[in-house]
Amino acid sequence: MTEAWIIDGVRSPRGKGKSNGALHHIHPQENLAQVLNALAARTGIDKSLVDDVIVGNGNPSGDHSGCIGRMAVLAAGWPVEAPGMTLNRFCGSGQQAVTFAAMGIQAGHQDLVVGGGVESMSRWPVDNAPPDFTSGNSALRELHPLVPQGISADLIATIEGFTRADVDAFALESQKRAAIAMAEGRFEKSVVPIHNPDGSVALAVDEFPRPSTTIEGLGQLQPSFSQMGTMIFEGYDKSFDEMCKQVYPQISAVNHVHHAGNSSGVVDGASAVLLASPDFARAHGLKPRARVVTSAVAAAEPVIMLTAPGPSALKALKRAGMTVADIDLWEINEAFAAIPMKAIRDLNIDPAKVNVNGGAIALGHPIGASGAMLIQTALDELERTDKQIALITMCTGGGMGTATIIERI
Repeated sequence: MTEAWIIDGVRSPRGKGKSNGALHHIHPQENLAQVLNALAARTGIDKSLVDDVIVGNGNPSGDHSGCIGRMAVLAAGWPVEAPGMTLNRFCGSGQQAVTFAAMGIQAGHQDLVVGGGVESMSRWPVDNAPPDFTSGNSALRELHPLVPQGISADLIATIEGFTRADVDAFALESQKRAAIAMAEGRFEKSVVPIHNPDGSVALAVDEFPRPSTTIEGLGQLQPSFSQMGTMIFEGYDKSFDEMCKQVYPQISAVNHVHHAGNSSGVVDGASAVLLASPDFARAHGLKPRARVVTSAVAAAEPVIMLTAPGPSALKALKRAGMTVADIDLWEINEAFAAIPMKAIRDLNIDPAKVNVNGGAIALGHPIGASGAMLIQTALDELERTDKQIALITMCTGGGMGTATIIERI
C-alpha cells in the first residue's frame, strides 16, 4: 500500500455566521471555489489531473444542495474533467473528506485528490437546519431518545462533574490562545483572502474571535439549553432532560452549563487539502509537507452523542502502533467545552499540547469545513514548532467521532 502525502492546504478566514458577517453575501459554492483556486495556484498542479474533489458539508440543502463539491469545481473554472462530490458525516464531514482522499490514494485507485469542506452557516435555511434529532419517526426515538447536541454537551458535563466555572475557564483559555496565535500570524500560512465579485477583499482574517473576553463576562451569560431541556415538544411525552435521565438514571438532573461563550462559534468558511501519491508527487515536482499515518472513525452511545473523540483517537493510535505519549500536538474540536475536556481527562493528555492556538470556541466551527481546517492548523503548528506528529479528532452528530494522525515529512 502506498502512502498518502499532504502537499498543501488552504482555507478561507472564518466569517461570522450572521447576516452581517463578512462572508454572508458570498455563496458557499463561490467561497469554496476561491479556496480551490488558491490551492491550485499555490501548488501549481494541472487541475485536469485531479482524480476527485471530495467535499464535506454538514447541511446539504438550500444554498449547499445539488452536490456543492462538483458545483464548486465548476464555479472555480476548473477543467470539466475534474470531478467533485459531497459527503455528510455531520461535524466530521471535512475530516472524513480528507480521510477518503487519503484512502483512495493509499488503495492505489487515485493519485491526486483534494479533500475539504464548506459551510456557510449564515445561509442555512431557517426551516431546514441540520437536525438536532428533535424530530424524526418515533420508532427511532423508542430505540434512542436522541436530544439536541447542546443538551448532550450539558449531559457530559453533568456526568463528568464539570462545573460552570470549569467550562468557562476552558473557554477563556481558548480565546487567549487564539489571540496570541492571531497576533503572531500563526494562521497566515493557510488562510487565503476571500474576494467580493468586484475583486475587493471581503475578508482576510478570522472574524469571530473575541480577544477581550473575560471570565466575568462569560459568567454573565445565561445557559443556552436549560429552557429547551425542560420543555416538552409536540409529539413527545418527555422533556429532553427527562430523556437524558431515562438513559442515564444515575443523574438527578441535567446541569446546564454551556452557553454561547463556551460553545463553538457559528461561522462561514471553506477549506481544501491537496493529497498525492509519492510516485505522482515525484513525477510532477510536488513537495510533500506531511503524510497521513492513519485514520479512524468510532461510535458511542448516541444520546450523550459527543463522547467518541476519545475512542476514535485510541482506535487510530492502536492502528498506528502509537500511544498518547507519541503525539506532539492535539487538535480536539471544541464543539462545546466539555468535549475536549472529557477527551483530555479520559486519555490523560497534557492540556498544554491540546488546541495550542485556540479552538472552535474562539475561532468558530464552520461544520463541514472544520475537519480539514484543523488538519491544516495542526500541520502549520508542527512546522512552526519543529515537531513531528499530530492527532486531530472531532465529535459528530449521532454519537460518532473521527480521528486522523499526520506526520511531517
